[in-house]
Amino acid sequence: MISRLALRSLTAHPVRSAVLSIGFGAGVAVMAILLGVAQIVLQQAQSPDLVGGGDVVIRIARQIPASLVLSGTLQADALRTRIVTAAPTQTADLYLSHGGKRIRVAARGGVPSLERGLGDRETSGVDAWRDTEADRAWARSDPAGALREIDRFHPIPDAPAWADSWAEWLYFNGRSADARFYLTFLVGPRTPDGRRAAGVRLQLQRGERTENYDTSALLTDADVATAPDLAIGASRVLLDGRRYRIHLDLTGAAGGRVTGDITLEGAPGRLVPPIEMTGARGWRTGYVVPVMSGTLAGAITVTPGGTGPAQTIALDGTGYHDHNWGFWKGVSWQWGQAQHDGVSVVYGRVFPPADAADRDRLPGFVGVLGPDGPLGFATNVRIDETNAADGRPTRITVRALGTGVDLTLEFDVASAVTTKMSQGPLANDVNFLQLQGRYTVSGRAAGQTLDFTAPGAAETFRGAP
Repeated sequence: MISRLALRSLTAHPVRSAVLSIGFGAGVAVMAILLGVAQIVLQQAQSPDLVGGGDVVIRIARQIPASLVLSGTLQADALRTRIVTAAPTQTADLYLSHGGKRIRVAARGGVPSLERGLGDRETSGVDAWRDTEADRAWARSDPAGALREIDRFHPIPDAPAWADSWAEWLYFNGRSADARFYLTFLVGPRTPDGRRAAGVRLQLQRGERTENYDTSALLTDADVATAPDLAIGASRVLLDGRRYRIHLDLTGAAGGRVTGDITLEGAPGRLVPPIEMTGARGWRTGYVVPVMSGTLAGAITVTPGGTGPAQTIALDGTGYHDHNWGFWKGVSWQWGQAQHDGVSVVYGRVFPPADAADRDRLPGFVGVLGPDGPLGFATNVRIDETNAADGRPTRITVRALGTGVDLTLEFDVASAVTTKMSQGPLANDVNFLQLQGRYTVSGRAAGQTLDFTAPGAAETFRGAP
């Protein structure tokens, strides 16, 4: 019936129907041509030749330092020998004003000597375009410089609603044949006299025994500005090239003491770039992993508070280092990390305060690094925790699906250390759990099959909203 009505409508007015058909067909053809031309223009606009030469164009977010990519990730063994010249560029909108009129123009800036090295035709003949001192310093950037840049401390943002909960810390963990340790150098918000509350905490595990040692101090802004070179009391961190040198002098319960020196070696391709989240009224928090997996060396000496001989513990093995900053009032998180035969996996998810951001819209992440650099990442991540009758986690299951990643992580909890978060910038009146156990990792990353079991660590909370 419908077909018959359509046929009669067309034949009743043949001229009008013919004109309509021709016009409709022409419209479709023009649209197809425009879409094709737009695609070609887009491809040409992204052509390396048109943006300064070279063979590959890499676009990164503004918050990620370009030097991190050029002298960090691209220095991985698999890529370093294939890079002849690399140069940064940045685009922006500029305005020309004349005679009361203003015109917006697109502008692109770069480092002249590096642009010429890429054979940039537009600027290669302009002799007046020369490197500034800042350009020369940037061009000399190396992996050690990139490491220091991403591990620097941040100024406290102007956000009065959250100001009393700002904290930033350097976190290290490592394992050897005899022990495992968790170490934090933390700097909190300003005190009434303008200084910053700071502390060092070491959690040392030997077999089934867990010991805690710490110290505290007040630092000035000048003291904090040198971070990651940071001294708190008699303990300190010093970044020497790509090697972290850590000296410890801490006290524990009943007068016990820990002293010693540890080193952790970083590598250009084995890091996770900075990640930062923002929310209402200036809320923000960030995370970076300067050393996903590195060579750990050194020793610490434990002196009991009572009678008994001092014990020296060798810490030769594998270590990890990350760096957190932000406002922590009402914040909790899930985090975990494992290493095996040159492969490192880290996962995490931050739960912000309800009045800062919608926690359901902030995804988790999983990052996978191989011996020569990144293998893949995912933000389509689900983290499930199975609890015992007392509410403590017994197993954590992580499912990740993303760019080159299809992984499942099963973490069986072997031990847990609980800290009541009732004081300091992280005070949330909740229990913070640091977990130790074994990961079973299965799946694929960058076309490689991953199937291993390895010791690892995890963090979570209980009692959070």
